[in-house]
Amino acid sequence: MKIKFFTLLFVLFSVFKIQAQENSDFQNVDNSEKKLYIKGNALFIPIGIVNAGLEYQLNQKFTMQGDILVSPWKSFAGHELQYYSLSLEGRYYFKEAFQGWFVGANIAASSFVLQKWNYWSDELFPSKNEEGVTFIKSNLYQKGYSVLFGATLGYQFKLSENWRMDIYGTVGSSQDFYKGYDRISGKRYDEKPDGYNRSGEILPYRGGIMISYRLK
Repeated sequence: MKIKFFTLLFVLFSVFKIQAQENSDFQNVDNSEKKLYIKGNALFIPIGIVNAGLEYQLNQKFTMQGDILVSPWKSFAGHELQYYSLSLEGRYYFKEAFQGWFVGANIAASSFVLQKWNYWSDELFPSKNEEGVTFIKSNLYQKGYSVLFGATLGYQFKLSENWRMDIYGTVGSSQDFYKGYDRISGKRYDEKPDGYNRSGEILPYRGGIMISYRLK
């Protein structure tokens, strides 16, 4: 699965390079004509998560987007959900910049204090580094950071002269470095009491409905 995914990413980056070389029209876009949009994710606003960014036109079909995501919840529905990330993405629009279908290559970094969904039950959880110590699974959470990279697919609509909306999702590889804690005792429950655990998985890690306003 991972080999196939990395092959897909390689193909995507190759398409970006070939398209940039073959389309001489890219060089004819004057700097004064390049557009810049500020955007926010409408999907997350109702739950108090901020996801905002800027998308800048590089040429006729390519844009570059940078965005941040801030989830400040020390407790959300009884679970830790503090998540802070920075993301940079190159986008290729098949029709023209800011219009229609696009694909993207994304790289991101994040810091988190959260409880994974598979720790929500009240099962007993034996400590991995102390004999005879048992925790309740729903009291355990993870703290650490991630490096992520993936491929994006989306579609952007024109709402009016200065407003746009894009629907998108990103699937990629998340390389996580974390420490696991029990929120009652403060003890580490994981098998590396002095260092970081590491895990890697392929998963959807970005997505939503971005509403954009043209700044220039």
